[in-house]
Amino acid sequence: MTFGLAPSATASTSRPLIPAGASDRLARMLVPAQWAAAGIPLLRDPREVVSALHALHRPTVSTAVVAVLDRDERVCASASFARGTTSADGWVHRNALLAQLRRVVPHDLRRRSPTRTAVLLHCRDGEGRWTEEDGAWMWGLRDACTLHGLRCGAYITLTESGWQVLGEDRSGRRPRVGPASSASVDEGSWELPAARGAVRAG
Repeated sequence: MTFGLAPSATASTSRPLIPAGASDRLARMLVPAQWAAAGIPLLRDPREVVSALHALHRPTVSTAVVAVLDRDERVCASASFARGTTSADGWVHRNALLAQLRRVVPHDLRRRSPTRTAVLLHCRDGEGRWTEEDGAWMWGLRDACTLHGLRCGAYITLTESGWQVLGEDRSGRRPRVGPASSASVDEGSWELPAARGAVRAG
């Protein structure tokens, strides 16, 4: 026979109830301090990267664009896709990003260290400052890069007021996101003609 103290009704009702799976979801999110501590490489010219992706995909507020950069920070492959419903679970975003990366570029898992870098351009409403959804996308980008043998690069928000590299003090007013289209966003991808082994989708 064992003896113990049963929790009082007062104690049990005073504690906030945590929804099932909420702790796991929060673990799959990165706050700006964690992102900065991860040693994400800085882009030499983020405006050039953002402008190139904007010209290629013409994203709206319902679009995410993942791109792979070579050693010289040139875009060698990219894919745009509809974000779907907003979510703050990095696992969902990781799977979406990994699926797009697999479509446009072969993995580099056999290399001793990554030679290419993946960046994410997240187009959304609101201001460029960090949100929980951004934290989930950051976690998803980092994990997708690990699983695909890429270096995790910059996370950039694109809003109606311009672009912002989160975790850095760099931003610009142009380009900026266009209005949401009434039609659903078509998935699209792009690669440089010289990029061998990449898959052209769409």
